[in-house]
Amino acid sequence: MKPLEHGSVIPLYHQLMERLKGSIENGHWSLGDKIPSENQLMDQFRVSRNTAKKAIEELVQEGILYRIQGKGTFVAKPKLHQSLMGFYSFSKVLKEKGMNPKDIILKIEEVHPSSKIREALLIGEDENVIEMKRLRCANDEPYILESSFIPKNVASDTEQLKKVGEVSLYDLLSQQFNIVVTRAKESFEPVLIRAEESEYLQTEEGSPALLLERTAYDINGKPVEFCISIVRGDRCRFYTELT
Repeated sequence: MKPLEHGSVIPLYHQLMERLKGSIENGHWSLGDKIPSENQLMDQFRVSRNTAKKAIEELVQEGILYRIQGKGTFVAKPKLHQSLMGFYSFSKVLKEKGMNPKDIILKIEEVHPSSKIREALLIGEDENVIEMKRLRCANDEPYILESSFIPKNVASDTEQLKKVGEVSLYDLLSQQFNIVVTRAKESFEPVLIRAEESEYLQTEEGSPALLLERTAYDINGKPVEFCISIVRGDRCRFYTELT
């Protein structure tokens, strides 16, 4: 890596970040490789400990690096980046990015919905829904723990829902139930992964995550799914563009 420009207006920590990123992008370091320690970076680039520490912390925050206590800092797996500018399907996004989507269905059963679910789906107190809980994976790694709640009058045949994974849920709704999902409303909230969720998502309890709630609508504006997802914060990043 080329030396830092100590007389530049660009902060040294930012220059060091770019050098470290470059070494990852050009293949000098690969996934899981250990990068030099703070002391080694201090010596190599003639910077203070605070500068070396800040550069590493920024890259950890971005998800480019990760730390293991007592062992060092390593190159992380790249996050899945998804735009919020339009309607999207997780399975289709993965395929477009060259990743292999896989859904593990944990349960499909008729349940009595909470008031929150009834309100989202615009159904009465005496109406039940079909809950489908699944683990959504990319290249066999779990990314999302998801529960979809679907009105019984939309998809009462649970045997058909078991095909989810072979095809996406929205494609299945279209092909088997003549329900075309055209738009969705989503909200996001930062949360910490709980014990049960950590077992499914294969990450530590207390790790950062996003709680995603989605209401999907058909071509007539009728709600046909309410979805609650726990999205691993270390594997996914959502973004939007402002104009």
